[in-house]
Amino acid sequence: MSSNGDTVAQPATSAEAETARVPPEGYQVLQEGKACILHRGNDVFYNPAQVINRDLSCAVLQHFARERLKELQQGPVKRVRGKNNVPPSTGNYRPPSQEGITVLEGLAATGLRSMRYALEVEGVARVDANDLDGEALAAMQRNLQWTGPEAEAKVHPTKGDARIIMLQNSDNYDAVDLDPYGSPAHFLDAAVQAVAEGGLLMVTATDMAVLCGNNGEACWAKYGSYPLHRSFCHEQALRILLASIESHANRYKRYIVPVLSVSIDFYVRVFVRVYTSPAVVKDSATKLAYVYQSKGCSSFFLQRVGRKAVKGNSVTRVAGSGPAVPQQCEETGSGFLMGGPIWAEPLHDPQWVAAILKSVQEEGASKYPAHAKVASILLTVSEELHDVPLYYSLHDLCRTVHCSPPAADTFRSALVNAGYRVSSAHANPLGIKTDAPPSVVWDIIRGWVAMHPVKAGANADSYAAKLLAKEPQLKPSFARVTAAVSAAKSQRAARFLPNPEANWGPMSKARRVSHVENCIHRA
Repeated sequence: MSSNGDTVAQPATSAEAETARVPPEGYQVLQEGKACILHRGNDVFYNPAQVINRDLSCAVLQHFARERLKELQQGPVKRVRGKNNVPPSTGNYRPPSQEGITVLEGLAATGLRSMRYALEVEGVARVDANDLDGEALAAMQRNLQWTGPEAEAKVHPTKGDARIIMLQNSDNYDAVDLDPYGSPAHFLDAAVQAVAEGGLLMVTATDMAVLCGNNGEACWAKYGSYPLHRSFCHEQALRILLASIESHANRYKRYIVPVLSVSIDFYVRVFVRVYTSPAVVKDSATKLAYVYQSKGCSSFFLQRVGRKAVKGNSVTRVAGSGPAVPQQCEETGSGFLMGGPIWAEPLHDPQWVAAILKSVQEEGASKYPAHAKVASILLTVSEELHDVPLYYSLHDLCRTVHCSPPAADTFRSALVNAGYRVSSAHANPLGIKTDAPPSVVWDIIRGWVAMHPVKAGANADSYAAKLLAKEPQLKPSFARVTAAVSAAKSQRAARFLPNPEANWGPMSKARRVSHVENCIHRA
């Protein structure tokens, strides 16, 4: 048990060992939820830190299964893409039915996640657990046998290229899970085809250095978007990944609807539903935006890639209007960096978030080993402004003008008193989301500095001097207001829990190196 109440996979206790079967020599029995794996060194990739990912995925898949079965009770799911709805002659096809949903885990490694889906998610009829690595296949078979007949009946391990399996099973899986070591980019095109109409696509990306702006060229090559290395980079990573998935889906007259998108520790994880509609696909450019970031301060602006032009009863989609910014930043006189395109629509479905949070809180440790951490993430997500892309860092704002920052609630109160909405951001404990324009944000900072003067002597040409020299248009009020304070914080509910163990991170790859890039996968 960790200090924050989360439980991670642990070796069997001595009392359990007395009645347990003896594992093969050199192997250790690890249990997570209802699934067990036989683990030895780093033969097949397994990361205990991903218990949060697996718990969250089980919770989301459980809610999806309930919603999916309700939909199926109303009649067969329409598949407008399949020719005569004839299933392919190869692969692991099983059409959705009221018996339960089918899941593909394309990169299954030990099979731990697949077994948890099969054993813990009510409504799952079959899980196809695939890996290109022969050692991983052997590990899955061994782990299934050790876990028991219920897991063996539902989980079907296979060895193959996940991309080929997905292409051979177009439209066939209610849910597809991709959790690669690194970037998922080369799997996305096949994945958006494999998901059945209205199905769930779950994708993890751990190449955060690329998505957060440390390597813009690689991000453009993999995801078709240019990242900006700024304080909002972790939410930006989510929005770049979503924009990429949407782009791949559009090629097949499909589009996505995000239900939950989270940045956790060293990775991002998105859950999207996939639908088919040539008409809705026409709106895709209106859901994306370029980001203009001031070089001299934290000011940023979004410009939609496309827009709807309405004339009478006629609606057409045309290029977005611009430019969104002048040649120079009005606060500092600097130029702008342009990033994107990124997903500019909501990251989450509030109803899904509320239902999943309620389930995790009610089930607790009996079902979710890392329930405390998962609940804290979902709680913070539930309080976000869902229609406001990106966020400011209060410390970055104050660092620019060399002043001590106010308390977050004090700054948030000033935004509310000025007539704007504000919330925290799950991707950054210091993040502040608001629909206030940058000019208002900086007027509040100027008002704070007027009350708490900074040391004189700054170069008059510095960005800090230019920001503070500008005459404010708003006189901020820092009077504390209830609307500015997080409801969860007021109730002393945990929102940003620390990691349960030291060295909690991505870990290294399995020790065997294959000649194929995607043969080493996450558990």
